Amino acid sequence: MGGPMKILILGGTAEARQLASRLVALGHEVTSSLAGRTQDPILPEGNVRSGGFGGVSGLIAFLRTEGIERLVDATHPYARTISMNAVAASEASGVKLVRFLRPAWAPQAGESWIIVNSAREAVAALPAGAKVLLTTGHADLETYLERQDCFFLVRVIEAPGFPLPGHAALIRSRPPYGPEDERKLMNHHGVTHLVTKNSGGSQTRAKLDAARQAGINVVMIARPIYGPALEVDSVAAALAALDIGAP
Repeated sequence: MGGPMKILILGGTAEARQLASRLVALGHEVTSSLAGRTQDPILPEGNVRSGGFGGVSGLIAFLRTEGIERLVDATHPYARTISMNAVAASEASGVKLVRFLRPAWAPQAGESWIIVNSAREAVAALPAGAKVLLTTGHADLETYLERQDCFFLVRVIEAPGFPLPGHAALIRSRPPYGPEDERKLMNHHGVTHLVTKNSGGSQTRAKLDAARQAGINVVMIARPIYGPALEVDSVAAALAALDIGAP
């Protein structure tokens, strides 16, 4: 039986909070690192730090200084930079890395997605006059707004740092979302296209169901490539992959 371990979770997702809660309950010393972009985030159990590490070198230094024995990347599926940094820091420090990544969505019967690899490709896929529900967060928002011949309903948790132009409107809200509310939202605004990322999970899946039922076109931005890591998709699998034993 092993003793308590010091575990760093790169978090900010519901999955990260679930894992932190389980590890704390098992008696391990858990620190969750949040990016710090969201005001009043839902905090996980255990220790919490906010803000970046200063690149790969900063993350390596933190792992060594704090005596971290396990590293979990449970960030958002599109947090590519920190995921790549985690791979590099794990390789340099020798700290075991487990990537906890929620399963991606797959098109269901009746769904026909336009799958693209970037915001620029997503913008190019929109026809003139499209009324778009945009749920891609703050990243590349300016790229979408270049299309002045389209209307964008921008849904984010935190308002962007600049006023939206006349061909866009802001909705500030936090998931989860239900299918009926999503259907009403799309119908009220006459949405013709949904542009989103393949985040996976159940909290925001309802928009895809509502779009399918309403015959709304879906432009799906594919997940980035993160680099090699031991990848899991559940708390149970993460605990097994961490090989932490019982304190």
